[in-house]
This record gives sequence, C-alpha cells and structure tokens, in this order.
Amino acid sequence: MIINTHTHNDHVGSNEEFPATVDFVVQENTKTNMAKMDNFKGDNVKFLPKRTFKDTMKLGKGKDEIDLYYFGRAHTSGDAWVVFPALRAMHSRDAFAGKSTPIIDGNNGGSAADYGKTLSKAASTIKNVDTIIGGHTENPMTFDDLKEYAAFNTEFLTWVQSEIKAGKSVDDAAMEYKIPDKYKGYTISTFLGGIKNNIQLAYNELKK
Repeated sequence: MIINTHTHNDHVGSNEEFPATVDFVVQENTKTNMAKMDNFKGDNVKFLPKRTFKDTMKLGKGKDEIDLYYFGRAHTSGDAWVVFPALRAMHSRDAFAGKSTPIIDGNNGGSAADYGKTLSKAASTIKNVDTIIGGHTENPMTFDDLKEYAAFNTEFLTWVQSEIKAGKSVDDAAMEYKIPDKYKGYTISTFLGGIKNNIQLAYNELKK
C-alpha cells in the first residue's frame, strides 16, 4: 500500500515503478489532480489510485493503524494528513513542509486564503500526536509547532488584507513583506514563485 499525500511529482512520480498489486490511497481531490498529469495518461492511467477518501479513512488496525484526514485546501486541494497513532506521530507533508512561508500551488487547488484555517482545523482536531514529520525538513517538529504555523499563516492573511486596504500592488507587497520577529528561524520559501505567488493568490481570492 502507498499513500499519495498530494499530487506533486516528488510525491506521486514513481507510482508507475510499482507492480499492479500495489494499493494506492489518496484524498479524492488528489486523484482528480493526478488525472491531469502526464504521468497518468495513456497506459499509465492504471497507476491512478483506486481508493479515495473525502474527510477521514482508517487503514489497518492495532499497532499498524494509520488514520488519514482532510481538513481543506492549503498546499493543494487534496492534502492528506497521515497519523500513526501507535507512534504518536503524524506526517504533515507539504501543508507543513517546515518553518517557512508556505508553498501554495494554485493550479492544483491550493489556497492562501484558506491556509491558516485548514491548519487550525488540523491542530484542533488531531489528538495524541507528539512528533510531526514535515514534507521538506530533516528535523521533526512538535504539535505546538503546528499550532504556531497555523497562527503564522492566519497573521499573513491579515497582513495581506491590510496591504489591499492600503491600495498596495502585489509587487509592492512582495517587496515589503518581512517575517514577523516573533517567528524566529522561519524563512521565506522560493518554491512555486515564493512569497509573491502567495500574495498574488491571496489578492485573487480576497478580491472575489
């Protein structure tokens, strides 16, 4: 069994290397996003997941139990949160890749406006987790780190709203943005267009 946590190539790009007996599991929106990828065109359509879930799914039992959750749009429209209850651990993949500005893929349903809300739902719903494994960090994180990251993204959206109210352009806002001093150790990610992409997505969503 393989859990594809979301649609990006570094997370689903090797599905076709596994035998047909492998059971691929995804959140339903991720399957929709994967179906648009060249990786799964033609004969490779057989490597698309056949098992999907909407909000929650339980796999296995006892010490082998894995709980899957979906709380809404963030990194993409189908980010799965993977909890290993026996280990009190969770994989947050790229919705909480590490302590940096988020990587938001608007083309695959990611949302700057919903990011903080989605993380807050995860932080308030999931219980009994001590260790969080991020999608792009070598260092394990804690549940308190997740709560802090939710607040970080909520505050970012509030800041964008103030920039819109002040009549600032996306370019102006991107030039002005600085990580608040209280979030020590955080960095500005350059993936998928970096902070300008995040601000542009927030502007697009907030002005609808």
